[in-house]
Amino acid sequence: MKKILIISFIFTSFYSYAQEIVSDYTKDFELGNGVNFSSDNNYFFKLSGMIQPSFSIESYSYPSDFVLENSVDYFFNSKRTFFSFSGYAKEEKVSFLVLSDFSLNTPLLDAWIAYDINRSIKISFGQKLSKSNNREMLTMEDMLQFTERSLLSSTFSSTGREFGLFLDIRHSINNFGFIPSFSLTSGDGRSSFGSSSRDVDLGGFKYSTRLDLFPFGFFKEGNENKISDVMFEDDFKLVLGLSLSYNDGASNAVGEGHGDFYLWNVINNPQMPDYSQIYVDMLCKFRGASLLAEYVITSASSLNQIYTDPLALNLLVPQQISEYLSLGSGVNSTLGYVFENGFSVDFRYTDIIPEYTLNPLSIVKDNSMLSLSLSKYFVKDNFKLMTSFSQLKNDDNSSVLISELVLQLKI
Repeated sequence: MKKILIISFIFTSFYSYAQEIVSDYTKDFELGNGVNFSSDNNYFFKLSGMIQPSFSIESYSYPSDFVLENSVDYFFNSKRTFFSFSGYAKEEKVSFLVLSDFSLNTPLLDAWIAYDINRSIKISFGQKLSKSNNREMLTMEDMLQFTERSLLSSTFSSTGREFGLFLDIRHSINNFGFIPSFSLTSGDGRSSFGSSSRDVDLGGFKYSTRLDLFPFGFFKEGNENKISDVMFEDDFKLVLGLSLSYNDGASNAVGEGHGDFYLWNVINNPQMPDYSQIYVDMLCKFRGASLLAEYVITSASSLNQIYTDPLALNLLVPQQISEYLSLGSGVNSTLGYVFENGFSVDFRYTDIIPEYTLNPLSIVKDNSMLSLSLSKYFVKDNFKLMTSFSQLKNDDNSSVLISELVLQLKI
């Protein structure tokens, strides 16, 4: 009985103390904005998540002289399952984000800490969505215009995440805005944390920069890093972007991974080729309408005296590098409109051209894709229903018709 009284006293005291601490905090919940906690109007924390159950149909069509027969596949899938924890210390000017997608085998997407040097300059360290890719890849997965990223994005990028140091500058002169960004990353994509990790870094660093120009001023808050004009810009807004990246020693097709292939020098040591990407893009919005245009070209260098085997018996010929790296160019254009009642219609066309068109083993294929999306935004991107219909035309004259239905809920 005495033990019960002591335990009850301890529990009661702890509960009262906890209630006193909690009373100093404010908390609230809003659909799409998660559970928010704040203290003394200085420390802010947020727990949030997103689920995307989906159903898709893929219909494969082949020429009459093909060995394969036409077929149809059906898929039920948890397309994305996000959980995030973020926070901000106002006086200390420090913020952080941890984001995971539990539908992936390696779920960690973002894990970074940022410091606001002043109102215009922010420096971040960790794993985050890099600005070294095309504009669509700057859009988080919960703000996509279609159920899936474009063929251009999937051909020359992966998740868009990298680990390293990031510098972002945001400034405007009169009504002309500009955002230069710089990054120094591992060059090995995400979830690669050095020699002590299970995934050892390979090659050298990746050096990237992006410049975005806003000749008519910045977009509305929350409307900048998304393609569709869900926020309904009152005035015509335009952003012009240029992104350059150089990966010193890539061992992944798009420079966002490591150890996917090995090449060798004459003394039997691994020697990776260098990989470069150039992106040019444009996005404009006005009262629900949006237009996106993107162009990419990639190249490989440092290919002299590289062998495909550790014994240095088979010298790499130039066109063979296209079997290891995604080399070529591509264009992507999207036209969309969001109605005031929340319905939207979007069209997208993507065309990909390999650098070595005569190499049948090239990773990049001479493909094109045409897509139509019909969506309903119930509560902006927080609760929406998306449908997409796409036709992929392959270089062997086969085609795939993809129909997908995705329900998105952000909590």
